[in-house]
Amino acid sequence: MNRPPAVAIDFGTPDSPNSSSFEFEEVGYPDPYHQHQHQYDPESYGGRANEETLPLHYMSEEKARRRVRAGAAAGNGSDFDGGAAVSGNEKEQFEYQEYDDAGKDVYNKPKPYNGQRISSGRGPSQPLPPPTTITEFLLQNTEVIVPVVYTLLSCWTRFHRIGASNTVVWDEAHFGKFGSHYLKREFYFDVHPPLGKMLVGLAGLLSGYDGSFEFKSGEVYPDTVPYVAMRVMLATFGVLMVPLAWFTSVELGMSQWACHLTTLMVLLDVGWLCISRFILLDSMLLFFTFLTVFCLTRFHNEQFEPFSIDWWVWLFFTGISIGCVTSVKMIGLFVTALVGVYTVEDLWDKFGDTRLTVRQQFNHWAARVVCLIVVPVLVFMASFKIHFLILNHSGPGDSQMSSLFQANLEGNDFYKNPLDVAFGSRVTLKNMGWGGGLLHSHVQTYPVGSNQQQVTCYHYKDNNNEWNILPAWNDKQHDPEGPLRYLKDGDIIRLSHVPTGRNLHSHTVTAPVSKLNYEVSGYGNLTVGDNHDYWQVEIVDDTKRGSVGQVHSLTTRMRFKHVALGCYLRAANAVLPQWGFKQIEVSCDKENNRKDAHTYWNVESHWNDRLPAGDMKLYKSPFLRDFWHLNVAMMTSNNALIPDPDKEDILASKPFDWPFLHLGLRMCGWGDNQIKYYLMGTPVVWWGSTISLGVALLTFAVYILRWQRKYNDMDAREWDHFLYVGKIAFFGWAFHYVPFLIMGRVTYLHHYLPTLYFAVLMFGHVLDHFIFSSRRFSARTKAIVFGVLVSILVATFWWFSGVAFGIDGPVNEHWGLKWRETWNIYN
Repeated sequence: MNRPPAVAIDFGTPDSPNSSSFEFEEVGYPDPYHQHQHQYDPESYGGRANEETLPLHYMSEEKARRRVRAGAAAGNGSDFDGGAAVSGNEKEQFEYQEYDDAGKDVYNKPKPYNGQRISSGRGPSQPLPPPTTITEFLLQNTEVIVPVVYTLLSCWTRFHRIGASNTVVWDEAHFGKFGSHYLKREFYFDVHPPLGKMLVGLAGLLSGYDGSFEFKSGEVYPDTVPYVAMRVMLATFGVLMVPLAWFTSVELGMSQWACHLTTLMVLLDVGWLCISRFILLDSMLLFFTFLTVFCLTRFHNEQFEPFSIDWWVWLFFTGISIGCVTSVKMIGLFVTALVGVYTVEDLWDKFGDTRLTVRQQFNHWAARVVCLIVVPVLVFMASFKIHFLILNHSGPGDSQMSSLFQANLEGNDFYKNPLDVAFGSRVTLKNMGWGGGLLHSHVQTYPVGSNQQQVTCYHYKDNNNEWNILPAWNDKQHDPEGPLRYLKDGDIIRLSHVPTGRNLHSHTVTAPVSKLNYEVSGYGNLTVGDNHDYWQVEIVDDTKRGSVGQVHSLTTRMRFKHVALGCYLRAANAVLPQWGFKQIEVSCDKENNRKDAHTYWNVESHWNDRLPAGDMKLYKSPFLRDFWHLNVAMMTSNNALIPDPDKEDILASKPFDWPFLHLGLRMCGWGDNQIKYYLMGTPVVWWGSTISLGVALLTFAVYILRWQRKYNDMDAREWDHFLYVGKIAFFGWAFHYVPFLIMGRVTYLHHYLPTLYFAVLMFGHVLDHFIFSSRRFSARTKAIVFGVLVSILVATFWWFSGVAFGIDGPVNEHWGLKWRETWNIYN
């Protein structure tokens, strides 16, 4: 068969000599797309014209992926013929696109999603190559070398002239004395949790102090008290505040300029400096507050890899630091609230992430509950457990605790109390409500109501707490030589106050504080009285024997019902005014609430020569009950620290006085021959940080308004970073400051010092946002601004450093320190 002749067909001249065949139809992207893809040009890769794209109708432009011939992908085709060079930047783009294309292949199985998200703070850092020069080594280790330098500077500021004053300064009179109690192992009471005071005791132990000094205010330290060593150990917490400020600023993603400036503000503030140089709790409170913020920011930056080892470590450390800061002072609850709000927002974001499985959601919640709730509570409780273990001897704070707890203290004789209570016994009665005191009376009378003798609850031991148990007036009178008559359930008795002879009495007069209850007073004497002196004993139970019909000391819980009125003797932590010496009100409650622990009483001390001594050492007080009892007593006493309108406290100040440094605080005597310390702040730091809070809020409002008008001032990551740092700083400041505006207790300038840290972070953030991270200014301009700010900061610190290091001689000779008329520096 003959093959037909070939037919030549002319398709015309090709448009370009460089054109090549395509396996797929070529659809060009519009110009904006190429601009978005960094002007990607296939011809720049040696005439790479065999890259093709799917038609735009196949998928959206955003999801469209490039199709590459197998030969080209393998790198052995004609695409790179001719030796066309590929620049490093172009190759990086090309490799990124190849990786991105492979990840979007519909046949590739995606990896499990764990909620990885990091759009604010400092992102994960890449490993650096080994340094080849000293300069490279210094640059690569800036984040370590710089804080070391700042730590050395902090050591100088905190330790310089720390022992210049050899007298007890300000609250050293309290916390030094508490440290002595730990060394003598005597139980004491204070309104603050025990961790900080245990560290004071530890500083005394390590420095060789024996606990014998009484720490009276203004008293000169004897040679037996190593007060300088104790101050240095506690000032170490103040030293560590400075590197923590650096690391926190770095973790917040601030620029190097802002990190330096923030750290310098912490280093050179005379308020933080002054408070850190004495035997006080504030340096520890500030350190753990700084540590909590640092751990939180460090954990935030680990969120790109959830449930990794580092993620768990920093979440756990955040919980540990929360437990520590609340174990020093309850003010630590404010920074705990900041962590809580951050966590709620974080979990809310994850809850809205539909890519997370239910199991992953549960794991995130469980991790936060364990590390941020359980761990802090365990740390807090552990501090109290150690507190109880150390203080196992009777001391001045015994009466704040339950009778059974006191019975187990060495040196306490409660365990020798006669077990059975009888008529004629002399007793003290302990209220069993949380924070309850001892039934008490004194010769002073009520200025309101009946004007009869006051009856209160008192937390300290004296003779005015003692009462005799006697029969009713119409009953057979007690015979000291007659048969013993034991006190039983349902007995009607009189309680006669031993020092004054008055009878415990109630009538229809309204109580002075609890207006719904009747007043309880002391009335009559050993021969004069009426039926309003009668109280019926109602046994609730016995903490060791269960249900009993007879009253036993320490363990029997009972109520006292007024026979004539039907009300119950009650002490519910209502504080009397100054005329009642701020003691607890005792009233007669008309409601019969059998579950009200404030109507429960027990016999604490018990004297009766006709009864044999007991042995209550066999009974132990449960830790959880003691833990809760002490915390309620602490809160009750703290709430009683309210300003006295009849007295002027020249040291106290109002929260509105703090942000702009309206008042300072004299920490010691102001004589010409004394070294004087004045608690205030570096004005530039305080005023600038306060103004920055308003600037930040105004900036946020402007950005929101502009965003609503469709102006885009920042990309998504810049906006997230601006909000993240701003929220940490502003909410941290608000949570620490606002509560003082609504609480009734007396306040002082040092209460603002934890709050100041968040204002300083905001100051650094605002300066960073407008200057140091701004694209509008050159590096030279930023360096000039930084130099000016640092110069002002250093100069101001140098000018006021004497108030922290100590002012020698007559204070009026140190001119130029009174920048505000309200500062009482000069005599």
